[in-house]
Amino acid sequence: MLRLLVALHLFFLSLYACQDGLDSCRQKVVDSESIVEQTVQIPLKNNQRLVFSATPPNAKIIKHDSYLSLYLIEDEKKFKYPFLINMNVALGLIGVDNKRVVEGKIVKKQIGLNTLATFSEPLSAPSLLLNSCCVLEGIVTERGIIEKEYIERFLKTKEVSYGDIGIRVKDENGAVVVTSSNPFIQGNLIQVGDIVLEFDGKKVKESAQLMRDILFSPIGSKHTLKVKRADKVAVHKAATQKRAGGGYKADVFLEFLGLSFDKNLQIINIERHAARYGLKTGDRLMQINKKDLRAYDDIFTQINKPKNEVNLLFERENFQFFVKLN
Repeated sequence: MLRLLVALHLFFLSLYACQDGLDSCRQKVVDSESIVEQTVQIPLKNNQRLVFSATPPNAKIIKHDSYLSLYLIEDEKKFKYPFLINMNVALGLIGVDNKRVVEGKIVKKQIGLNTLATFSEPLSAPSLLLNSCCVLEGIVTERGIIEKEYIERFLKTKEVSYGDIGIRVKDENGAVVVTSSNPFIQGNLIQVGDIVLEFDGKKVKESAQLMRDILFSPIGSKHTLKVKRADKVAVHKAATQKRAGGGYKADVFLEFLGLSFDKNLQIINIERHAARYGLKTGDRLMQINKKDLRAYDDIFTQINKPKNEVNLLFERENFQFFVKLN
């Protein structure tokens, strides 16, 4: 009964909703010009548009999420029937672009910023993920689906930031397992392979929910984690730091120290607090703790190994030098 009332409410809020079957949703996407080349430009209420784009849109930008490449802009076209965001249980999901409608379901939820959700059927990117009443459920990108919880938070948050306690996780054999742990966060005792049992006293059942709890927690908030390592269970304290990387930004934990790299292992950005290392943009990272790096993902492998200090070997104009991090 509750679902029926929700559906009827959405019906009266949009003339497009639930009228002529799934094709009406495709027509709304076309009429609203929500998909333009490689961008999504979804009309919302208050004459605003939610934009997914790799480059800044040519419009007045109200705010920007650099992690998920989202923008909120003013809508000069002022489309009459804005999209709503469904924060209730979806009765059915469809992927919609300018030419087709694909029915299916989310088979893997979004796990934080780095692992976006996946759909049961192939979808074109970019496109919109809607329910059968044309209410927004997510944005389809080449990397996967940005789910509605992240979109809703972006729209409600005044200043975009995400929380971080230094761990990345995945679902494995019914457990939530730590896949990487930031050694540069002071007091971080959680290791790769640990199983997270509880977060703030609540049982952890899936990675998607745990990462949302962490990412959406206020900076500076205190947390308690119960983890299992081998046959031992321990309780650790953690404080939420500001997330430095993830999503469409590099995320190898060195960003936490103010260093960002491209896929060729060259420094592309140095924060002010990282100037003490004497590095320059263009310096190429060659080794971590005397282990050669052949690819960008090798950084994670070496950074994850617990050590009191980390030694980095860089190359600059055929000159190699070490930088010690601790």
